[in-house]
This record gives sequence, C-alpha cells and structure tokens, in this order.
Amino acid sequence: MQSDPIFIIASAIAIAVLLASAATHKVRAPARFRNQLADYQLLPDSLVRPVARLVPLLELAIAFALLVPVSRPWAALSAAGLLALYAAAIGINLWRGRRDIDCGCAGPDQAQPLRPILLLRNSVLVALALLASVTPVVRDMNVFDGFVTLAAAAVALLIYAAADGLLANSPLLLKLIGR
Repeated sequence: MQSDPIFIIASAIAIAVLLASAATHKVRAPARFRNQLADYQLLPDSLVRPVARLVPLLELAIAFALLVPVSRPWAALSAAGLLALYAAAIGINLWRGRRDIDCGCAGPDQAQPLRPILLLRNSVLVALALLASVTPVVRDMNVFDGFVTLAAAAVALLIYAAADGLLANSPLLLKLIGR
C-alpha cells in the first residue's frame, strides 16, 4: 500500500515529537519514572532500574529514526510496538483492578490514573505510527507540501495535547460539575 508522503511524514513527525517529549519527561524525573515503572508490577525489582534507564533512550532513538526517511519504516514499526506495549501494560493493570496507579503518561507535572480510555488513545497512536511505516508515493514535494506536512503534524499534536489534557483533568472536571 502506498500513500501520499504528506500523511506519512506528518504522522512520523507527530509520533517522533510525542516520543521525544515522553523521553524528556523520563529524563527530567528519573526517580519518578522508576517508581511509576515499579508500580505497574510487571518487572522483577532487579530489572526496574535498568529498564527505566533504557526506555527513554529507546524512545529518543526511535524518535530520531522516524525523522530519517531511510529508517522511518522500521522506526515506525518500533514506535507502534512500543506504544502497543505501553497499552498492554495499562490493560494488564486495569484487568488486575489497579486503576489507582499513575499511568506515567502526563509527565512529571501531572498524575493520571489508569482508565480504559487510555487503551483507545494508545490504539490511535499505534495506528498513527503504523501509517508512518507505509511506503509513500514517490513525488516531488514543494515548499507548500512542506508547510502542509508540518501543519498537519502540528494539528495532530495539538489534538493529542487537548485530548490528553481532558483525560488527565476529567476526574477534576467531573468533580467540579458534581458528578
């Protein structure tokens, strides 16, 4: 399957920015991320520290590889796999009834409890990453195409940020309106 390069590049940029942002949150607050990772109770205690160090490096490597056309397909598949792995970790803990732990999604500034809607969010992100793995139609790109590509990536990131903000604050919003 082939698609217009605008869709593929915009998807790759959006996922790259998302992963790079996630990695910087983890690097800024390594102890917090290590505790969040331990709270999921999916790894033996001896692996929590090395995995907590490896994950941000992996996210950064994938983010940068998404921006390079030659490495984009494998990087996009790696991003989709990583996002699916995060969804699986959330799903396992929801299945265990552990909704009170912080998902680690909102960075060090805001806690967000596990909820089923996060599985839908990650599914959309996996789909976006998979779109970035598609081979684009070969065509000349002009300055306007570049602008549209960057604008599309920015819009995708703004939609993500708005949705994530609503998800993170929905318990407070529901409390505010009395539900």
